[in-house]
Parts: sequence; C-alpha cells; structure tokens
Amino acid sequence: MVAPSRRGRPVPEDPPEEGGIGRFIQEHRAGLLAMAVVVAAASAGWTIWSRVGGRAAGQADAVLLPEAVTLEGVAPWVRSDVKAEALRNASLDGGLPLDDPELPRRLARAFDMHPWVRQVERVSLAHPAAATVTIACREPVAMVGVQGGLLAIDAEGVVLPSADFTAEAAATYPRIAGIESSPQGPEGSAWGDPAVEEAAALAVVIGPEWQPLGLVECRPVGKGTLRRWELVGPEARRIVFGSAPGREVAGEPGAAAKVARLRTLAADPAAGATEQLDLTQAAAGDTSGRAIPSIPAPP
Repeated sequence: MVAPSRRGRPVPEDPPEEGGIGRFIQEHRAGLLAMAVVVAAASAGWTIWSRVGGRAAGQADAVLLPEAVTLEGVAPWVRSDVKAEALRNASLDGGLPLDDPELPRRLARAFDMHPWVRQVERVSLAHPAAATVTIACREPVAMVGVQGGLLAIDAEGVVLPSADFTAEAAATYPRIAGIESSPQGPEGSAWGDPAVEEAAALAVVIGPEWQPLGLVECRPVGKGTLRRWELVGPEARRIVFGSAPGREVAGEPGAAAKVARLRTLAADPAAGATEQLDLTQAAAGDTSGRAIPSIPAPP
C-alpha cells in the first residue's frame, strides 16, 4: 500500500517487521546451539558430581601413603631407615589403595626382604588410610674379618648391613679371623660356610666375656670335623676353646663348662696366667660340663 503525500506524490511505507525475536534466533542460531550444549554439559556434570562427588572426595582416605605406615620393633642397633628402604625397594612408596586385598601380604613381603628383618610378626590396616607393621630384627653377634674390613653376622651366620656400624661399634663384638670364604649372597642371606655358622654359635656363648677378657679374635684351627677354635687374648695368650658349641666330641666339656671357666678367668686373671689355656680338658675335679659320649652304632 502507498499512502498519498501532501504534494500528491506517493510516499512508500516501511515494510512491516516480521518477528524480531525469530530473526534474532535465525541470525544467531549457531551461537545459541553452542551455548545450549555448554549449558547441558554443565547441568549433566553437576548432576554427576552431586551423585559421586562426595564419594570421590573420600578417596584420599583410601590411599595408603608411606608417611601413614608405622613401623614397630626396630632394634636400637639398627641405624638404617628400614621403613623407607623396604617400601622403596618394593616400589610401594607411591601410595597404595587400602582396599587392595593383597596389601597386607605385599607390605609383609616388602619388610621381610629387608636384611635387618628376621621376621614380620604382624601387619594391621586401619581407616583413614594407615598401617602398622611389627617386625623382629636380626641381632649382630660378631664381625668376620675379610679383605678390606669387617662384615657383621647374626647368630645364624646371616650377613648384616655392616654400613650401620662405626669402627668403634664394630670393635665391641667378637672378631672372627681365618675365614677363607666370601658371602654367597647379598646382605640378609646366610654366608654359606659351615665355619662361619660355627663361629656365630661360638660368638653367642663367649660374647659376654669378650671384653672382660680383653680378647682380640677367635679363629679356626683345622677343617671340617677336625676343626677346633681358639681365642686370642692380650700378650699372645691363647685359649683353646675346642669344638664349636653343639659339636663337641666324646669326652670334651660342653660349652657351658667352658664359658664358666672363662668367667672365672675374667674375674681373676691370675687364675689362668699362662700363655695357653686348654678348655677342652676339664678342670681338676670338674665333670659337670662334659659332653655325653656317643653310643657306637651296632655292627
């Protein structure tokens, strides 16, 4: 339609607006669709988080970290950080899920592999994430002389971490000389030589008398079934101890009788003021420490 102008000429009218909102939507359709996707995703994410967010937030309490592991039973002579070394060597120092059914066994094995650990006595877990491991440590009884220094052993002849001992600390233990072999395995494993096992047993029984007698070393004499042990004291004194404890031959005094004589000597050095004392021969009038003779097998 054309409306007449005042001068008789038609004046065109503006075309009517066809849906301003519709045009806006048409022109910005792509942006609105993108915005709708974002809003939908945010809404879905919020819905999911509202359902599992609380559970996820609690997962930190279900991860066992090294600082939450308590180690009990570490002996005073152990200077190593047993906990840190055991977890690191077993690759368990990065955090472990507390609901892992194998976790107690894995922890026990990790500590059992440490050379200072004789036995893992107990592993207990708790919430929030925590664990307590109770161990029993090996105890050093002697130092074995080797080329370049000393190696510590326990009562079973197991090689211990000698780096934990200062020179002063090592000097307080019986010193075993004359061992020709080298350890057959790493620290925490048996030396692998019967002579070292005998030396360990000997060190256990003479250990308390070592310093009072001023002993310097003990060493084997002979080999195999003929092996005997002698103790070297101050001023070239030699004490023939004889067979290792539990290996006495027929008629030889037992270890208890020999140690009793060592105690007497420690209390009164003049009582054995000779260059050589033979403990394989019973003291006069003393038969209490003799080993029981073996009975020959019937032909």
